[in-house]
Amino acid sequence: MTLFESIGPAGPAAAAVIALLSLLIWICLLCAHGRFWQSGPQLPAVLPAQTPEVDIVVPARDEAHTIAAAIGSLLGQDYGGSFRIILVDDNSTDATAAFAESAASARAASARAASAGAASAKAAQSGAAAAARLEIISLNSKPQGWSGKLWALSQGIAASQAPILLLTDADIVHDAGHLSSLVAQMLNSGTDMVSEMVRLNCTSLAERALVPAFVYFFQMLYPFRRVNDPRSRVAAAAGGTILIRREALERIGGIAAIRNSLIDDVALARAVKRGGSIFLGHSALAASIRPYAKFADIWHMISRTAFTQLRYSALLLVLTLLALAVVWLAPVGALLFGQGWTRACGAAACAMAMFSYLPTLHRYGRSPLWALALPLIALFYMAATLGSALDHWRGRGARWKSRDYGAG
Repeated sequence: MTLFESIGPAGPAAAAVIALLSLLIWICLLCAHGRFWQSGPQLPAVLPAQTPEVDIVVPARDEAHTIAAAIGSLLGQDYGGSFRIILVDDNSTDATAAFAESAASARAASARAASAGAASAKAAQSGAAAAARLEIISLNSKPQGWSGKLWALSQGIAASQAPILLLTDADIVHDAGHLSSLVAQMLNSGTDMVSEMVRLNCTSLAERALVPAFVYFFQMLYPFRRVNDPRSRVAAAAGGTILIRREALERIGGIAAIRNSLIDDVALARAVKRGGSIFLGHSALAASIRPYAKFADIWHMISRTAFTQLRYSALLLVLTLLALAVVWLAPVGALLFGQGWTRACGAAACAMAMFSYLPTLHRYGRSPLWALALPLIALFYMAATLGSALDHWRGRGARWKSRDYGAG
């Protein structure tokens, strides 16, 4: 007797309907959902025809472990135009600002050493000039109604004058040609905003198991092709790297227009796309060095904003979990416990799901065998989403860098 037979005469019929529904959903996802599974496009490494002035704004709070590498990589940008870096130290309780200053001093010292050696005077002057580009703004308070990151961004933007702004996180390291490639993409495509899903850290067991899936699910939720299509209403961005025209930012009312958004990158993309065009792609020129050593670290990363994504709605939570169960769990159940056409539908849906995950696994250099674990990984993300709702209902809200957001 199968599991479906044990629950009564309606069991096999209901299971067959659910299995068929799962298969039809996967056919639609693969054929009519912006080709999300292709894991593209990727920002090309090209030089811009013009080099307008750029200000790089880096909000940072308690980032002593990553800030030196991030600032050092920004100071080392091989960009033909003028640029400067504005680090906004958002009430840090550690030595974030000091480490940033040390990174600038180290680059200046390296330039002096190069000048004394065989390197050209031009190279030495370039290194010294890069070290002088860093400006640090220290914040001591945050107004009510603002998220900490957005308040820091607003203060950095207020201190800038360049027509183009690069908003980047304090845990991102950049290839020397990254800024040039971002500007080239913006100018060549004529878009108002260019954003990238930078390569995320993927070294610990938890990261190897769950980080590629995070990128995969993000692509599924916001298919990049649709984001980049001006005719589509789908809008999204990845907050680690956002290049934006000042005029576009002013058109939407500045960062103040989204000042209380926890999912600020998507909110910014939606606001900009209402009156312009945006680009979202993958990056081979920037990477996050923020570690998620434990499964609990990734759980907290997901649960921090998952219920916010659902607009704190219990109904949307239930509907989302049911839909995810049909997409991810029902095919496995049909494959393991079904018979005949039910099992065939489950097998086909499982095969499609695993096939769709392979390009993202390839991007992160992971074995294709990880695709077999996708239903379990999806179950982890579902549980974290439920955990996000429970935290909200318990009044805990979202918590990040010793700040609470969105408590019930």
